[in-house]
Amino acid sequence: MARYAALLRGINVGGNKKVPMVQLRQLLEGLGFTRVVTLLQSGNVVFTPPGKPSSSSLEARLEKAIEAEFGFPVGVVVRSRDQLAQAIDHNPLEGADQEPSKFLVVFLSGKPDPQKLKAIDPAAYEPDVFRLAGHQLYARFPNGMGRSKLAPLLTSIKLGVTATGRNWNTVKKLLELAGEE
Repeated sequence: MARYAALLRGINVGGNKKVPMVQLRQLLEGLGFTRVVTLLQSGNVVFTPPGKPSSSSLEARLEKAIEAEFGFPVGVVVRSRDQLAQAIDHNPLEGADQEPSKFLVVFLSGKPDPQKLKAIDPAAYEPDVFRLAGHQLYARFPNGMGRSKLAPLLTSIKLGVTATGRNWNTVKKLLELAGEE
């Protein structure tokens, strides 16, 4: 059975959109998912769904169930174990393993609006850099994300698709959890 990771966007930040991980696990188990494991408090959940659903059908199902359970909408991006492995293997930027806290993978629900992406002038945000590869945006913030003027542009509103970022260590840990039998 294929393992998946669901990445919830914008929960448990600054006391807003509170989603307790215990309750999230129970919700997924109630939907018939098995081997449900959460990582951190920021909306990372790894699971095995019944059958062979697509990532997009899982996203829609989870978004609907989460809104019904918690009373507010939450964007969800789902990746299979193999898609997580590809996201790591196809990283177009150097330095992720050397400074993982300064490296972000932004998982996208689809291709971002080309005009919106083109409007971001990479030279204006140096030394920060970003690259689009498939349905992921990769970014490196040598001076940290907190000071970056680029980081706020890599969001759902700015890109026109659901976008949720995870640092390099979290992405690798999600792959590890998704690979466990």
